[in-house]
Parts: sequence; C-alpha cells; structure tokens
Amino acid sequence: MGVNPQIAGKTYTGAPVYEVGREKIREFAVAIGSSDPVHTDPEAARALGHPDVVAPPTFAIVIAQRCEGQVMQDPEAGIDYSRLVHGEQKFTHHRPIVAGDRLTSVAHVDDARLMAGNGRVVTRVEITDAAGEPVATAISMVIIRAEEQA
Repeated sequence: MGVNPQIAGKTYTGAPVYEVGREKIREFAVAIGSSDPVHTDPEAARALGHPDVVAPPTFAIVIAQRCEGQVMQDPEAGIDYSRLVHGEQKFTHHRPIVAGDRLTSVAHVDDARLMAGNGRVVTRVEITDAAGEPVATAISMVIIRAEEQA
C-alpha cells in the first residue's frame, strides 16, 4: 500500500519550535547560491526595514519538512519513505522569516489517496510566529511509488 487514505483530514501538532538563527540563514543562502547581503548582513537587512537578516523565501522548507516528517513517520499513514518522490511544493509568505523568529508549525493532510497503486499525499504546513501570527504556508505533494509486481 502506498498510503492509508484515512489520514486525509488529520492534523499533526507535535513539531518543536524552530528558532531561526543568523548562521542557519547564511548557510541556507550559500547552499542555494544567493549572494544578497540581506541574508548575511544585519545592517543591510535593517536598511531595508527588517529587524535582522532575512531568510531566502525557500528557507520555509526547513521548517515545513520537519513538521511534515510527522506525517511521513506516522505508522497509521503506511508510507514507505524509501518509495517517496517529492512532486510539488508551493509557498505563500505572509511576512519574511528573519533571524530571531521562534516559529511553530502545524501539518494538515489535505489529501491522501491511492492512484493506480501509487499513493499521493498533499500536506499543508501553517507556520506561525511566537505571537501566533501567520508567517508562511507550505503546500507539498508527494507520490509514494507502488511496489513493482513480479
């Protein structure tokens, strides 16, 4: 089985708070090849009105995937991670992620189904700050490949 469709509608709230650090932002910026000083220089970020360095928009994947891991590792989901292929990723940013943020994330399984023997799971991770205000929404679709028949 690729996925248990019964997990559709399930919510996962157990992800730990993610404390965003300057060095994590710098490392991520380097990894994706961004040379924008807003990601590494606090003064450059402040000159643009931000309280500290700003994470690249795709940095939200770090928080989202930690949270989505709860879905993928849930025995009830029936997902064989070795057969998982990432199919799609979308972000909606409500405000920039900056160093010093303490972010909480909640994963929602918006869809889980079997299609031609393959599993398909769509998750939505809502990322909020310490005040509970929305920071980003990450939507991910994964396919869990069917086992090959002999």
